[in-house]
Amino acid sequence: MKSVGRRSMPSPSLHPSAEQLRAACAINDALHALLPEGRIAAPKGIYRWRTLDEANRQQEAWIAEAMAEARPARRR
Repeated sequence: MKSVGRRSMPSPSLHPSAEQLRAACAINDALHALLPEGRIAAPKGIYRWRTLDEANRQQEAWIAEAMAEARPARRR
């Protein structure tokens, strides 16, 4: 496997540093900006799928739908 750069990923910890918490908050904020206010990607409920692939396809469809709903709001 080819490695590019020298940056290493921090290992998961029960006590993350302030820098790691800021990075996690930035990622979380970016993800929430993609969805309309108050909207979550998956509708509430209990779901059962026969395969993991089927579950992944459904989750991707929900995310795409939520992003499509948010698109007009982001263009204003």
